[in-house]
Amino acid sequence: MGMNVSSGGSEEPMCEVNTTPLIDVMLVLLVMLILTLPVQNHAVKLEMPPPSNLPTTQENPERINLEIDPDGTVVVNGTPVAGGIPELEQFFMRESVKEPQPEIHMRPSGLALYDVVANVMAAAQRAGMVRMGFTNVAEFAE
Repeated sequence: MGMNVSSGGSEEPMCEVNTTPLIDVMLVLLVMLILTLPVQNHAVKLEMPPPSNLPTTQENPERINLEIDPDGTVVVNGTPVAGGIPELEQFFMRESVKEPQPEIHMRPSGLALYDVVANVMAAAQRAGMVRMGFTNVAEFAE
């Protein structure tokens, strides 16, 4: 509802449209539109192979226990790697051709530099190692 207050003596009629009811109707129509739209289901259709009743023979792969000390020393199965990342990458190359491929269980120290850990992971990736994970990470959770 509008009101025109003027100090002058002009008695002109006010010619403005009251838009409040129009906005109310538009909001009600918008809410009704939102409520009546069907729920969209964004699912991806996958065709999975049928389950087979054949017994699976899974071998437990060999484990490579890899520790990274705070000073940057890499220890593989209890033996320190003296040649650094190049020697470690050669070790990974020899291990990557085994069937089944061994798993790398990496356990970096909480004080180990990120750069050393990233270089070890990059060396394993370059050598073709695909099974790698971190073990005993509960001690780093805060």
